[in-house]
Parts: sequence; structure tokens; C-alpha cells
Amino acid sequence: MASLYLGILLFSFVFNSFLMVPFINLLYRIRFQRQKQITKDPFDKLTPIFDFFHKQKAGVPVGGGLLLVSTTLFLFVFFLSLLYFFRVPIISLFKNVRSEAVIIFFTLFSFAFLGLYDDIQKIFNFKKSNFFGLRLRHKLIIEIVLALLIGYWLYRWLGIDFIHIPFFGIWHLGWIYILFAAFVIIAFANAYNITDGLDGLSAGVLLINLLVFWAISSSLLDTVLSIFLALWIGGLITFLYFNVNPARIILGDTGALAFGATFAIIGLLLGKAFLLPIIGMVFVAEITSSLLQLVSKKYFKRKFFPVAPLHLYLQLRGWSEPKIVFRLWLSALIASLFGLWIAFLK
Repeated sequence: MASLYLGILLFSFVFNSFLMVPFINLLYRIRFQRQKQITKDPFDKLTPIFDFFHKQKAGVPVGGGLLLVSTTLFLFVFFLSLLYFFRVPIISLFKNVRSEAVIIFFTLFSFAFLGLYDDIQKIFNFKKSNFFGLRLRHKLIIEIVLALLIGYWLYRWLGIDFIHIPFFGIWHLGWIYILFAAFVIIAFANAYNITDGLDGLSAGVLLINLLVFWAISSSLLDTVLSIFLALWIGGLITFLYFNVNPARIILGDTGALAFGATFAIIGLLLGKAFLLPIIGMVFVAEITSSLLQLVSKKYFKRKFFPVAPLHLYLQLRGWSEPKIVFRLWLSALIASLFGLWIAFLK
């Protein structure tokens, strides 16, 4: 099966490669591009440091996530249908293979749809409209509803209610697992969104992380997950080629929210929720720095860092964008290898 998965990855890479340049040109024609704007933090205060370091990104097409989500979902359904048609055995960690596929599909699609709405209102300034505008708390409520629904499906359809911690065994949570899964999904959806601030940063880190999960899923002989990850990785390689500094296309909230939530789902489906913060260490560091900053400003009326998140702080310290990206890639590689080592411990 390894040759099949590699073939699917290469097919996804070629498929996305043929579409990427025409898609970028289309985004230019419809002016689906990052706009020059004055940003504000959750407390409705100006963020001049953020605007200074990101002003040169104005005009870059925003839509990489829309293409990758579309092609990944299309090819996912296509290859599963092809295997079913030719009666190739589809092995899964769960009895209900269809439910596993539906959960993956729904997670990627639903969070991408929410992110697309966010991209559209930013690009076309719908935030000024009471009808089209979506406030931060409303967006969070929608995320919570989606995450709870997905958590319920994991618990009800697939019977997942545990966390495996190496050396401490399996801990069964019962129905509380639904809340735990929802928290993990929301946390990583927003962590990825925060990390997606520099050219090539989030996509490169995710690519490294997914290769580890791909190795784990292949060792566990889960056909559904292995095919999905192969398709996702193939698309990411194509996107990263056009996203490295200086980026020709940006992922946007469409891809950022969808990729973060789906990354969490992969860990939950593999029973490796404990590994998510280890393998995804860069994402955790990014969202932790932002949370510390927000809590400090809200309750102590002062900044914890001169600026957050982590990558913006490093820019303020004088690090160049490529230097930050490459070093965080290396950090992700070490964290991923450490997580892979732990994954095979009893």
C-alpha cells in the first residue's frame, strides 16, 4: 500500500500544480487580494507594529486555502470511490469507515466555509455592514458549535472516548471527551490562523507535522487517513512553492481555520491527542504568546510582550522574515521527530 499512497501524493502534487498558476491569475482578475487596511486587536485598539511589517503584503492574492481545500476534498472522494469500485480493501482503525471519512470531510469543509466568509468580509470591507459583518464572538460561537458537533460524532459514531498517554496508559473520559475534542479543534484552528502571518511559515510547519502523522497512520494501516494525508501533503507542497517569500499567493482564513481544525482531527482519529501539542509545538507557541498578551492587557492593563504573536516579536527584534521561517521550520522538525519517537513508545 505504501506505493499506492506515494502515487496518490504525487498525483495530488501534479494536479494542484496544473491548477495553481491559472487560479492565481483568476484571483488577480476578480481582485481577491489582500487589502491595505488599518488592523485592530480584539480590544479595538490599533496595531501599528503589525501593519508596519505586513504593509508589503497588500495586493497578494488570498485564496490558496480555497483551492487546496477544494482539490483535496474532490480527490479524497474520487480515490475512495475508485477503491470501492474496484473492490480494493479499505482498512480503518474503526468499524464504520464511512463515518471516519465523513468526519474528515465535514471538518475541512465547514471550517473552510467559515474562513471563506471571513476572507470575503475582509477583502470587500463587509465588516462595515451590520448584515454581512461577523464579530469575533459570533465567529467563536460558530467554531464552538462546529467543534462540539464533530466531537459528538467522534464519540458517538466512532466510539472514541480516550486519551493515550505514553507510560500512563489509556485514560477513558466518557462523554467529557466531546468537550475535550471540541477544545482541541478550536485551539488548533485558531493557533494555525495566528501562525499564518509570514510567507511559508504555517504551510511549511504543517507539512513537516503531517509527514509524521502520515507515517503513523501508515504504520496503523488506516487507509482512509493515509489517502487523505497523501492528498493534503501533495497539495501543500505545491502551495508552499508559491507561498515562500516573496509569496505569490496567501492561504487566507479559508485554509488557516480549515487546516488547523483538520490537523487536530487527524491527531484525535489516530488516538494521539497527547502528541498534538508536541508535534504542533510551533502552533502552540504562537497561540500561547498571543493568549498571554491578551490576558495581560485585559486584566493587568499592560503588555506581557512588546508585541505578539511569537513571529511578530522576532520581526521586532530585527530577524528577517526568511530567517524566522527557516528556524521555526527546524523547530517543527525537531518537535515532530520527538513526537514520532514518543508515538511508538508503549
